[in-house]
Amino acid sequence: MFRIIRLIPIILCLLAIALATLWGALAFWYHGPVAEQQKPYVIGAFTFFGFLVCLGLFTRRRVGVLGLFGLVFAGILFWWGGITPPADRNWAPDVARQVTGQIDGDILTLENRRNFDWHGAHDATPQWETRSYDLSKLQTVDMFLSYWAGPLMAHFIVSFGFSDGEYLAWSVEVRREVDGKFSPIADAFKSNTLIILAADERDVVGVRSNFRDEDVQLFRLHTSPKTARALLTEYVRDANALARQPAFYNSLTTNCTTVVVRMMRAIGNGLPFDWRLLANGYVPDYAYDQQALDMRYSISDLRALGRIDRRANAYGLKPGFSEAIRQDVPTPTRDTP
Repeated sequence: MFRIIRLIPIILCLLAIALATLWGALAFWYHGPVAEQQKPYVIGAFTFFGFLVCLGLFTRRRVGVLGLFGLVFAGILFWWGGITPPADRNWAPDVARQVTGQIDGDILTLENRRNFDWHGAHDATPQWETRSYDLSKLQTVDMFLSYWAGPLMAHFIVSFGFSDGEYLAWSVEVRREVDGKFSPIADAFKSNTLIILAADERDVVGVRSNFRDEDVQLFRLHTSPKTARALLTEYVRDANALARQPAFYNSLTTNCTTVVVRMMRAIGNGLPFDWRLLANGYVPDYAYDQQALDMRYSISDLRALGRIDRRANAYGLKPGFSEAIRQDVPTPTRDTP
């Protein structure tokens, strides 16, 4: 038993070294400071070094071996920290412009609000607009979950509703280059930058429901106009900051859900950590547990009633889209604190 207990620190060190070696190998694969054809040799050498360090843990020189690995890994982290996001690339047309905004009293003015006319999953007529919104008319906050790979993961969109019938949707996305792709693994290793889009719902929601065959679900949230305004202000602040200083998208730490959670915490809504904030396909269940949805219905009923695909396809991407997709979607009736 005593021998087993003595082995626990070594086992933990083995696990840490294995994970650090895997991370370093992937970092070299995606950003190695060598020519493409030389990357396999660098990765192979580093992996072999990690293997030798693991063997060294079973010798009397384990402290020195660990120190050497720590020194090498610290150098890798220093190199990694020096990789900065690009400000200018040949961006894909739908993420070519970063929205910015200015608030003057109750008037929010956005530049580069997206309002594309989509003809197919990846075919659209570009249109970037300057639009103004009266924040005194801001009333509601809704969330869309667009499921593209089963129930575990979804794209997260937040939409703000105004008393004059306007809806303003915000989407945190990967800023791809032309012919670029979204990859959860690659995007955890500084492969793409982040973009915050403000758009018409016919655009950012409609392309997913009507052309990309994604399962789009709409959930109307319990919130007050005061909270809605604070959250919208955070979106504008983050968009402006991103326009000044680009940031990397990270599929684990800086994605379409975690950015919104950080905004909510910034305005004082202390959302407790939950695994469903990472497996964001279950965010509606999390919101239901927080009593942020219409509690007159079960979460399964809210999901069924909130599926907008059939209504969206029947109506088409034309004026009145936002009202059409909200038919039969439960709207909370009680005020939130």
